[in-house]
Amino acid sequence: MSTVRREIEDLLRELAPQVLGTLVRRHGAFDLSEDAVQEALLAAAVQWPDTGVPDSPRGWLVTVASRRLADRVRGEAARRRREEALALATPQSALLAPAADAVPVTDRDDSLALLFLCCHPALSAPSRIALTLRAVGGLTTAQIAAAFLVPEATMAQRISRAKAAVGKAGGTLALPEGPEGAERLAEVRHVLYLIFNEGYTTTGGTELTAPELSTEAIRLTRMLHRLVPEDAETAGLLALMLLTEARRPARTGPNGELVPLADQDRGRWDRSLVAEGVELISRVLPRGRAGPYQVQAAIAAVHDEAEDTDTTDWPQILALYDLLERFGPNPVVTLNRAVALAMVHGPETGLALLAELEGDKRLARHHRLFATRAHLLELLGDRKAAAHAYREAARRTGSAPERRHLTDRAHRLGAEEV
Repeated sequence: MSTVRREIEDLLRELAPQVLGTLVRRHGAFDLSEDAVQEALLAAAVQWPDTGVPDSPRGWLVTVASRRLADRVRGEAARRRREEALALATPQSALLAPAADAVPVTDRDDSLALLFLCCHPALSAPSRIALTLRAVGGLTTAQIAAAFLVPEATMAQRISRAKAAVGKAGGTLALPEGPEGAERLAEVRHVLYLIFNEGYTTTGGTELTAPELSTEAIRLTRMLHRLVPEDAETAGLLALMLLTEARRPARTGPNGELVPLADQDRGRWDRSLVAEGVELISRVLPRGRAGPYQVQAAIAAVHDEAEDTDTTDWPQILALYDLLERFGPNPVVTLNRAVALAMVHGPETGLALLAELEGDKRLARHHRLFATRAHLLELLGDRKAAAHAYREAARRTGSAPERRHLTDRAHRLGAEEV
């Protein structure tokens, strides 16, 4: 991709939520407005590399999207009632789509309200993710489908159902206040966290990571941080993403194989991201009571600032996991705490904690439980049991790179072929 096209793509992703927010605020009809904005973004992606970026790119997009919206309303006889509702709520002049220089474009940025709308409580987590990437991230349905390894038609149906559910639930751009606002902000953070995690370690497929998803999650979280700069947990989430993303260059080998943290070449880590993440979490932690994203970021910072595994401050990491568990029972947190416990007090203590997780249905058959047990058994020196656990973990993962890594570990311990 040429530099010009890349710059235009970045600009369009930045403007996408602003343009959609403008249309939804003017006309309502979230589903029709979102479709119209996608058409405008596509038109810009095709035209601007040849014609140049207009003086007011946002105004250009609002104008084109308004025209496309008007065309859809006029042309869909089956949606006559929706057309009438839109006509009653919107001045007819707005639907006639005047010339580009005549469309009033305010400086109001509805990006935060749009994020809240896409993470509406009426939607499931997968629907929230898909709608956020499409409406706020500006990704096409094909791009989202490719990132999640599903057919484009499947993702199109998911997005369509999500938009319909938002409309049926009466979702608007009004920002909720008080406890509801805090709850919705927490939902937005959780969606961005899920998007990042899927990009950093995909749940299935032949590739270990999907960098485009992690990059988009960081971009959207930066935007959210700008919109709510005083929210410490949003800052903590951004710091966590940056400190984790910094390790990506060393996380895979020449052939795409997984390289665990202990074996990574830390000279390949992105030190600019580490510095930014450490500065951010160091700035927000002293403000008051820390939240789970801030604590996870602090753990990541301890790892990233260590020269190697042996010099890592494991007692501090264990203390942070103890704090993290106070926010509520979470088997994944307990799993990670078991590793820290083993590094401080010996592998036997970590294995004892893992035994308690065997009764947790959320994790009992998950490959990470078997992989962690294998690692601790290997530290203990029980090669045969470790190999067996690695084989079990390999059988249970849906990620081909993880399966190869776990199988290789079993073979190195003298296991029979999987």
